[in-house]
Amino acid sequence: MNILITNDDGVHSQGLSVLKTALSSIARVIVIAPDRERSATGHSLTLIHPVRVEEIGEDIFVTDGTPADCINIGIMGVISVKPDMIVSGINPAPNLGDDVTYSGTVAAAMEGTLLGIPSFAVSINGSDNQYLESAGMIAVKIAGGIEKNGLGDGTFLNVNVPNLPIEKIKGMVITRQGKRAYREELIKRIDPRGKTYYWIGSKGIIDFQEEGADVMAIAGDMVSVTPLHLDLTDYAAMQCLKDWGMDLLWDTKL
Repeated sequence: MNILITNDDGVHSQGLSVLKTALSSIARVIVIAPDRERSATGHSLTLIHPVRVEEIGEDIFVTDGTPADCINIGIMGVISVKPDMIVSGINPAPNLGDDVTYSGTVAAAMEGTLLGIPSFAVSINGSDNQYLESAGMIAVKIAGGIEKNGLGDGTFLNVNVPNLPIEKIKGMVITRQGKRAYREELIKRIDPRGKTYYWIGSKGIIDFQEEGADVMAIAGDMVSVTPLHLDLTDYAAMQCLKDWGMDLLWDTKL
């Protein structure tokens, strides 16, 4: 099996190294990752200038692009073999709830899915990353499960792992995407030349502890496995819009 891995923290991140080591026990692992941190870049692709790629070791490539760039150009021709699977991570912080809309880690798995390859993202719930190896072990288990059973068309997985020794993790649960709210803060500063600049920041996070959600699973020291889908359609809202006549507005005199 050939597994392509990437991340949004850069090619030299500890999480990527641990992931490569873990997955190498079951597959040939090919790395293509950004040359620097690309956190919160979402699913952006670089279309207005070239993406540079350099091979810095055996099966290790670095780009100046985004995580989604890495997967796209890797599959489209940079690497010599078509990967059987894509794994993105290990992100050194959780990607729970609303995080998935911003996460470069999750977006890389989405890009792989768009290109027809079974994919998942893996993150660890902590900033000290003391137990990255636990996330690596979980990644191996999930990769093995996907190899055996596959994933549905358009489905990819968002996996979050407690920052604990593997023996202290209480299990693995299939979850839905939960809700976490950021208390946003815009920090205004003046540079030495008198020009204004801003930092987009956060005063903290509120996690909503809802039954069956990824947030609650992690709070309970469980591995959270959330199936996500490329189809973002709100099917219930389609009927709601029909009920109040949205599709008839075209016939309304402007």
